[in-house]
Parts: sequence; structure tokens; C-alpha cells
Amino acid sequence: MKISEIRELNDEELRTELERLHRHLFDIRAQAVTEKLEDPTLITKAKRDIARLLTIIRERELAGAQNQAVPGGAK
Repeated sequence: MKISEIRELNDEELRTELERLHRHLFDIRAQAVTEKLEDPTLITKAKRDIARLLTIIRERELAGAQNQAVPGGAK
């Protein structure tokens, strides 16, 4: 998944996609343990997609906190 595609998703869709990727990673790891995984790079790709989603979620959290901050800062 590309970062531009991730940025187009709303918060609920991000959480749903994150859940789906976690399940997918679990399935891939299970296949790796039973030696049925044909492409070992799938684990790395899934981890990177999860990291991208978490990065966008965190960016939005920080942007929301910044918008709620008091102008001029606390003294």
C-alpha cells in the first residue's frame, strides 16, 4: 500500500486496515513456521505497511493535539 493511498483513508478505515494487516501478518508467520510460506519477503512487506499506517495515525493525533493547543503557548 502506498502512502498516498493511506492518507486518503479516514480514521475508521485506517483502524480497520491496521486490524486486517495484523491478522495477515499473523497468518504469514504461521505459514513461515509450518514452512508453507513461498515468499519470505511478505513478512517484511506486511510489517512496513503496518508501520506506515501507524505513522499516519500518529501524525493525525499530533495534528489534532496541535489544533487544540492554546494559541500563544502556556506561560
